[in-house]
Amino acid sequence: MNIVLFEPLEIGKPLPKRDERAVHLLKVLHKQVGDTFEAGVVGGNLGTGLIESIRLEGVGFSLNLKEEPPPRIPLCIGVGFSRPIQLRRLLRDLANLGVEAIDVFGTDLSEKSYRDTRLLTDGRSHAALVEGAVQARDTRIPQVSAYESIDDWLLERPWEKERSSPYSESGRNRSVRTSPILIATDNIRPESSLSGLNPLGRPLVIAVGAERGWSDRERAEFENAGFVRHSIGKRAMRTETACVAATILAMEKLGTLE
Repeated sequence: MNIVLFEPLEIGKPLPKRDERAVHLLKVLHKQVGDTFEAGVVGGNLGTGLIESIRLEGVGFSLNLKEEPPPRIPLCIGVGFSRPIQLRRLLRDLANLGVEAIDVFGTDLSEKSYRDTRLLTDGRSHAALVEGAVQARDTRIPQVSAYESIDDWLLERPWEKERSSPYSESGRNRSVRTSPILIATDNIRPESSLSGLNPLGRPLVIAVGAERGWSDRERAEFENAGFVRHSIGKRAMRTETACVAATILAMEKLGTLE
């Protein structure tokens, strides 16, 4: 745990001793009253926390948060539904990398039952996003949206609309900008390679298929929607591997690894 993150509604309340963050502070870091620790508020600033009391009801703390969180990467990832356990890891890793938004959609070749997962509505997805932010010493998490199909996603075109975190109070979470470069990763008859991309400062939208890839119908739909199919190599990858690989390549092309 590289930073202790608090939800906005937790400020001013003792941290229960059974909470994993309290366990980390007291049992792993061996913090005592008067000690400080790295802290932040989800959607807010970074800084330090001060342990003011350790009592039966929990750990009392105060926060001094004056540092801005790391900038977001101007990248939206659209990805086909995968197994819930894979999807959770994927959300964690993409939050760790700092993408702006994650859209999940059904595909022609994906397992239809995966769309019924409650992962996106029962709090587990939020927990995974926070876990990724904690690893990155970040406070902001991507906005996650779900769509029944690629057709719905392409019709909605969410990357053209303002998308901000529900935690944002000052607009620091920049909306996904307009006029992005639209890319669908594909290693079957690709039109180009992601390694040769030159975004020229424009944001990116990258679509990654589920385990079985895209159908020919979906390839045609992407083309009609203005997407260019780019290869990320000849190997067939797991969905979460392809997402991370595409994100890292995009970060290099956007200059965010410098």
